[in-house]
Amino acid sequence: MKLPRISASSYSNTAPLIWSFLYGSQRGKAEVILDTAPSRSAELLAGNRVDAALVPVIAFQTIPDVSLIEGVCVGAADRVRSVCLVTDGKELEDVRSVALDTSSKTSVALTKIIFREFLGFEPEWMDAEPDVDRMLSSHDCALIIGDPALAVTSDQDPGKDRKAFDLSSLWRSFTGTGFVFAMWMARELPPGIDFSAARDEGLRHLDEIIANYSDEIPLSTAEFRKYLGEHIEYGVTAELAQGLDLYFRLCEKHGVIKDPRSPKFI
Repeated sequence: MKLPRISASSYSNTAPLIWSFLYGSQRGKAEVILDTAPSRSAELLAGNRVDAALVPVIAFQTIPDVSLIEGVCVGAADRVRSVCLVTDGKELEDVRSVALDTSSKTSVALTKIIFREFLGFEPEWMDAEPDVDRMLSSHDCALIIGDPALAVTSDQDPGKDRKAFDLSSLWRSFTGTGFVFAMWMARELPPGIDFSAARDEGLRHLDEIIANYSDEIPLSTAEFRKYLGEHIEYGVTAELAQGLDLYFRLCEKHGVIKDPRSPKFI
């Protein structure tokens, strides 16, 4: 039987969800394809090149016939740390242009919703490579996601007179809910794979995961453990589900998606 193919981002916050497939009890049950950009996994799923993918949640509304794999996510109840807006000292109310890291369309849409729905104005948008210095050289604000954002939000970061605004914290301050950034999706559940069990096994091996990323992530071991173990939510709580539903409705309101589908699970 041909092995199922699954895809995920190689960002550190996905590591607890894929550790089991690479090193643990589910090793050999699937071919794993990793890419830095979460949007790449969405492209593979849309093109039927993988059987399941851990992708930005907005992909549920843009890829026909996919379902959400129930219970497992990359989300945050409040501060997420790895998705943020950075300015050169300006408050968000004074921002007039935003450089967007397009690695995750979910975070791009969330940024636009925050400005349009909650701050009440529309800055100029520009797609850009995720280099905060270069982004801020020509824009008031930069959207940075994933591991590059951890360098900006690190407790050891000198700041360079910049301000960092955590997107999940902003979302919670305006809505009172947490936020789901990514979920496993598929057209049908790959046989023999248990994504919840894989998550649980990965969370039991945070020490190994932290060691694997020690040369890449600009956090102390204690900070990194707090990030993976406390800031990131890997299970879809009732509050996160509420936030996901609100996010889809606001995406429709602000023209990000048309005719949104209600979440469908397998």
